[in-house]
Amino acid sequence: MPMSKQTLGFQTEVKQLLQLMIHSLYSNKEIFLRELVSNASDACDKLKFEALDNDALYEGDGSLHIDIAFDKDARTITVRDNGIGMTRDEVVQNIGTIARSGTKEFFGKLSGDAQKDAHLIGQFGVGFYSAFIVADRVTLTTRRAGETGGTRWESEGAGDFTLEEVAKDGRGTEIVLHLKDGEDEFLDDWRLKSIVRKYSDHITLPIRMRKSNSYGENGEVIVSDELETVNKASALWARSKNDISEDEYKAFYKHVSHDWDEPLAWSHARVEGRQEYTELLYVPRRAPFDLYDRERRHGVKLFVRRVFILEDAEKLLPQYLRFVRGVIDSNDLPLNVSREILQHSKDIDAIKAGCVKKVLGLLEDIAENRAEDYAAFWKEFGRVVKEGVGEDHANRERVASLCRFASTLTDSEEQTVSLKDYIGRMKEGQDKIYYVTADAFAAAKNSPHLEIFRKKGIEVLLLSDRVDEWFASSLTEFDGKALVSVAKGGLDLGSLEDEAEKKEQEAKADAFKDLVGAVQGALGERVKEVRVTHRLTDSPACLVAEAHAMSGNLERILKSAGQDVAGSKPILEINPDHVLVAKLRSELGGERFGDWAHILFDQALLAEGGTLEDPAGFVKRLNGLMLALSN
Repeated sequence: MPMSKQTLGFQTEVKQLLQLMIHSLYSNKEIFLRELVSNASDACDKLKFEALDNDALYEGDGSLHIDIAFDKDARTITVRDNGIGMTRDEVVQNIGTIARSGTKEFFGKLSGDAQKDAHLIGQFGVGFYSAFIVADRVTLTTRRAGETGGTRWESEGAGDFTLEEVAKDGRGTEIVLHLKDGEDEFLDDWRLKSIVRKYSDHITLPIRMRKSNSYGENGEVIVSDELETVNKASALWARSKNDISEDEYKAFYKHVSHDWDEPLAWSHARVEGRQEYTELLYVPRRAPFDLYDRERRHGVKLFVRRVFILEDAEKLLPQYLRFVRGVIDSNDLPLNVSREILQHSKDIDAIKAGCVKKVLGLLEDIAENRAEDYAAFWKEFGRVVKEGVGEDHANRERVASLCRFASTLTDSEEQTVSLKDYIGRMKEGQDKIYYVTADAFAAAKNSPHLEIFRKKGIEVLLLSDRVDEWFASSLTEFDGKALVSVAKGGLDLGSLEDEAEKKEQEAKADAFKDLVGAVQGALGERVKEVRVTHRLTDSPACLVAEAHAMSGNLERILKSAGQDVAGSKPILEINPDHVLVAKLRSELGGERFGDWAHILFDQALLAEGGTLEDPAGFVKRLNGLMLALSN
């Protein structure tokens, strides 16, 4: 029994998106056709994939295509496909709501800037709504392959939409756009065909339109009912590179990525040998809003002998390259390949290794020859690339060479320094790459651990991304130079210190033995050790982790993530030349000595971004000392 027509309200986010779509993208109206054709192509690809296990879904018609028509009198444009189609529930889920993770982040990133917002809208995969740029009413009729009844959805793009069950002969989806006043430019045969050729020439399915009218001998108009294929309808990646223009490459990128922007770079190659495959991989200009959403699948499209297999074959590239988009077409994999098979396939491992090398080579070329572009790339994707140092052991050195950092050379938050740059500027006799980690750039830049390095003019890398702790623990050396944290272990500057400095340090350590022992006794279990430092010039004290222990910053990161961390006790280093340490020394044996020792420790903890376990106790001690000094 057919269900009567229902009126349902749009999800709040859909209302926002419709308004944004209409107002932000109005200057580039023609993209509505690109988006609808792209969706139709995806629907046909999904039918191919599901039909691998259930040939009955073709319903006796395996010829897939997309048809476009217009009616000047009715002022409508129709886009029709014979792909997988949708059930009623799928229509509500896919069009009436945006039920996916990252929705909040998506809307949070919208800025009101038409160009930037268009980029995000495309990535969010909601191109269907672009129909409302040119239409004041949209009617969608669909039937899922294998089902008996169809569904009609209709809306004027305001607050609600209607749904009703209808009869539909063929599977697939038909979308009718009822054009707004003033949009007559799209009721034109030549205009529509030019848009298809501009944006969708690479679609592997035939995109058909009625043949253009012709004229008889007496000048009469001959209207044709015959359809012609408007696009090339061949797999772009299977064509010779010499036959593909830059515009075609860019258009194909926008199709596979749903991105409004042009790509930063791409690699197109046919690999022959033990495995034969073609790869066409793109590096985007901007990061997708959900780049750090681990629940969101990322990857490239997998084809086998030009037959679409998987939408997001994440096994074909490692996680740290999850921003890469494109296609991989294998000649060797079986057509019924599944995600489970991909997990344990040596062929897939070989393809993955080859594609990783291609992408890294592409990034190396940009870094070497297009400095500004690489700087822009690094701002967008740098934190993700750093993950590769720990994830990709086979390419660790190559990934590390692509990484960029802030440093004390400029004290700028901009990450522009490569490890190669750093090594090229090392002091004579320097054999280590020094770095400091912190939870924010300001904390890294102002770390007391840098004082001796600034005094001696030794460059230190300032690492303040959360991933930097993972990076530093995974990369112990680069180009034969050890990476050393300035906040861990005993400070050994080797030949960067002369013998006189070393003797002076030994003398001060000996002279302050009594004070060190007293402070250790006062702090008790709060510290592992107390010792005299030579890494400080301006600060009275600092906390240091043991050489192979977890850093204080990493401990805080893990605790903030809800992990139960049994951190190691820190080492307190005191500066023998500081006036506060001199004051502490003068209090030896006094009743206030313990308060002075605890305040010195708490200040050092705060200076490195730590949190006091007993803030009230700290305030009480500080107030007591201030009162004592005022008397």
